Amino acid sequence: MRMLLLRSVLFLQSQQISLQVRKIVATNCETTIMASASQPDGDPPLRYRVEAKCSTTKARVGVMSLRHSDVDTPVFMPVGTQGTLKGLLPDQILDLGCQIMLGNTYHLGMRPGTEVLKKVGGLHKFMGWPKALLTDSGGFQMVSLLQLAEITEEGVKFESPYDKSQSMLTPERSMEIQNAIGADIMMQLDDVVKTTTTGPRVEEAMHRTIRWLDRSISAHARDDEQSIFPIVQGGLQPELRKICAAELAKRNTRGYAVGGLSGGESKDEFWKTVHLCTDLLPENKPRYLMGVGFAADLVVCVALGIDMFDCVYPTRTARFGCALTRRGQMNLKQQSFKTDMRPIDETCDCSTCKGYTRSYLHHIVTIEPVACSIISIHNVAFQLKLMNEMREHIKADTFPQFVESYMKERFSDEQIPQWIVDALAAVNIQL
Repeated sequence: MRMLLLRSVLFLQSQQISLQVRKIVATNCETTIMASASQPDGDPPLRYRVEAKCSTTKARVGVMSLRHSDVDTPVFMPVGTQGTLKGLLPDQILDLGCQIMLGNTYHLGMRPGTEVLKKVGGLHKFMGWPKALLTDSGGFQMVSLLQLAEITEEGVKFESPYDKSQSMLTPERSMEIQNAIGADIMMQLDDVVKTTTTGPRVEEAMHRTIRWLDRSISAHARDDEQSIFPIVQGGLQPELRKICAAELAKRNTRGYAVGGLSGGESKDEFWKTVHLCTDLLPENKPRYLMGVGFAADLVVCVALGIDMFDCVYPTRTARFGCALTRRGQMNLKQQSFKTDMRPIDETCDCSTCKGYTRSYLHHIVTIEPVACSIISIHNVAFQLKLMNEMREHIKADTFPQFVESYMKERFSDEQIPQWIVDALAAVNIQL
C-alpha cells in the first residue's frame, strides 16, 4: 500500500515537472518568435554594390538599391528645398531621368510641419514623387541662418524666418521630422561651422557631431525603411577629419557624407580634404559630398572617389538667366544672343534645346517666370547627362581620357586652374 502511494506521489511530481518544462519551453519559443518578429523583414532599405572601377583613379560606378528606386552612382541630386524643384513639375523631373532628389528638413519641419506630413503619408505622396528622396538634417542652417540660431549641446535654437517664433532643433527632433518626411536617406544633425573658422571651435564641432550621431541613431524610429548617413566634419584639419571618419565608421551605417566644404575655403584645401576623406571612408559604402555642383568640381571629385553630390546651383543660376554648357555658364541676358537662333546646346536632346532658341530665351529671361522653368530643365538635364557620361566612361575604363577631353573643352579659352591639375595628378591623371 505504501509502495502504491509512493508511486502515485512520484507520478504526480513528474507530471508537474513535465508541465513546468513545457511551460518554460513554450515561453522560450514565444520569446524567440517575438524576437524574430521585431527584426525587419526582407532586404535592408539601402543596398550598395560597386559595378566597375577606374583602373587609374578612385572613380567607381555603383548602384544604390533604395525602397523607391535604384540609383546609379556617381549621381547628381537636384535640390527641392520645400518639396519642389523650383520651376519644374515632378513629371518633368522624371522625364529627365532623375532617380533621386533632395528635401530640406529645417524648412519642411517649419512648413507644412510633421503633423501634415504624417497625415498625408510622407513627402513622396505629398509632392507626387515616386523615386528616391534624401533629406538633409537642418544642420546647414546653422551656417546659412546663423544670425537666427544659437548652438548648444542640446541642439540649435532657431528663430523662424516665417513667424519669428522660437524652436529647438535637436538630433532627436531632426530624426522625428525626417521619419515623418519618409526620405529613403536621412542625414544626421551635425554641428556645422564655416570652413574658414579656426581654433578650438572646429574640434568642438567635430566631437559634437559624433555625439549627435549617437543620439540620432537612438532616436531613429524607422531603420527598416530609412537609412541614416553620418557626416564627416573637422574643417580643414586632416587630423580632425581622420578622427571623425574613424569614429563614424565604427557605427557601421549604410553610407557616409563629407560635410563642411564649399563654404569659402580655397580650392586647394577643398580637393585635398575630399581626397583624404575618400581614403578614410569604407570602400563598400556610398560616399556623399554635400553641397557641390559646379561641373568641373563634379568631374574632379568623381576622380577622387565621391559617389553622390547635391547643389541648388543648376536651378538657382537658371533664375538669373544662365544656362550650363561644357564651356561654363552661358549668360542669356547678353545682347550677343538677341538674334542667335541656335539652341543652348546643339548636342543636347532636352526639351529646351529641342524647342527654344537662344534668341527667344534672351527675350524672356529675368522678365517672364516661365524662363526659369525652361532653363532649369536644360540645366538639370546637363548635370544628369554629365554624370551619365562619367558612368559610361568608368565602365569602359576610359575615364582618364574623358577627364582630359572635358577639361580641354571646359577651359578652351583659359588655362586649366592649378588646383584641378594638382587634384587630378593625385589620382594619376596628368593634364
